[in-house]
Amino acid sequence: MLRVYRVDPINPSPEVIRIASDYIRRGDLVAFPTETVYGLGADTFNANACLKVFKAKGRPPDNPLIVHVSSIDELGKVAIDIPDIVWQVVNRAWPGPLTLILPRSPDVPKEATGGRNTVAVRSPAHPVALMLIKYSGTPIAAPSANKSGRPSPTLAEHIIEDYKNDNIDMVLLDAGSTFFGVESTIVDVTRNPPVLLRPGPFTLEELRSLFGMDIVVPEFARGLGEADAALAPGMKYRHYAPRTKLLIVECGDYDMLVKTIHDTTVDYLNKGMRVALLITKETAELLSTRYTEISELPIILLGYRGNPYTIATNLFDSLRNLDRVNVDIGIAEGIEERGIGLAIMNRLRKASGFSIIKC
Repeated sequence: MLRVYRVDPINPSPEVIRIASDYIRRGDLVAFPTETVYGLGADTFNANACLKVFKAKGRPPDNPLIVHVSSIDELGKVAIDIPDIVWQVVNRAWPGPLTLILPRSPDVPKEATGGRNTVAVRSPAHPVALMLIKYSGTPIAAPSANKSGRPSPTLAEHIIEDYKNDNIDMVLLDAGSTFFGVESTIVDVTRNPPVLLRPGPFTLEELRSLFGMDIVVPEFARGLGEADAALAPGMKYRHYAPRTKLLIVECGDYDMLVKTIHDTTVDYLNKGMRVALLITKETAELLSTRYTEISELPIILLGYRGNPYTIATNLFDSLRNLDRVNVDIGIAEGIEERGIGLAIMNRLRKASGFSIIKC
């Protein structure tokens, strides 16, 4: 049974958090908000509880969980052989949306790490998450709370949608919308130089400043293909996907981007297919001005092209909305990879199954 408790995102009720922490301590599951997306959490040190996370989500067993700690002091409980640079980084970046890959402590069961000898760790910057970890008295292992393969949840309603037909005893702490809207940045610091495994709210530019060195960016971190192994969440398997087919249009020139979105849309309409557009406010206005024949199509606004953080915040809700408008295909607008744009394009490319038109 899914038990939903509404909590204030800034001043959560201690009574409600105690109820949720009781679930964690007894080996059950809690869906909780972070500043990025909602997580589905269990006691990190309880192997059976961690396995419940995998079963509930339908998650492949080699896809690691992220261990959430309430303070820097707890890092030594879950990781070993921590280099000096990591202590410098976490003192500046935590709590915050930065996950680090480190050597796993023997106290952390391999069920939490996808069978690996490394562990993914972060300290979330959300009052509800931090209070839950503290009251539970243990680090909490949690991936995003969606069913595997689906868009990550940024609202409690997304979790209810995914689990409404499941007979799972878990608590959902509903604190409203999350802040960033995309999952944490993941950096592998067991390698030198560090390697970006998943882009997120901590941008590549910020990482290079934070670490004081270059950060390697593999092609899979850009969403261009999958990694051979799931060293961290979001690497190996298809993620973030709506049930509706999704196509991404990417162009360096904005006018060409708008024209290609129009031309591609018309091509699909001429084939008798129902089309929805996932586009920014600016592009929607330009399309409606230039091409009135597609003005009646369902349009899902991603946010503002001039402020990519609005796109990040809306992204997963937009992908879920695509499944609600009853079309055959969604055509989505690509953006520049600079800043948070790298994380957005990583998610869009993976959500589309790498179905991309470049112009």
